[in-house]
Amino acid sequence: MADGILLRLSKAAAAEEFFDLLGVKYEPKIVNVARLHILQRMGQYLADEDLTGATDAAVAERCKAVLERAYTDFVGSSPIDQRVFKVLKEATAPQAKKASNLVQLETF
Repeated sequence: MADGILLRLSKAAAAEEFFDLLGVKYEPKIVNVARLHILQRMGQYLADEDLTGATDAAVAERCKAVLERAYTDFVGSSPIDQRVFKVLKEATAPQAKKASNLVQLETF
């Protein structure tokens, strides 16, 4: 398994390589906007998969399905809408009201 799919994916340097290695069709315009978000989402989905003992062909099929699912998440919505990364989640989270720091110096 020296040339298994997971090893080849780990050596990929660009999102397009993931799509090519797994045989997933994509629109370059979408990948250009959301490449890191798609790969992060793919990683989140793969974390839920149990690939223990699976053949390389089965792992490749699961990786392909997960990448297709992650890509589809961004076909109809933006990275801001999907909020994959912590910074985007925090940017849209409700903020706690800050107490006023006003100190009155004189009393009339």
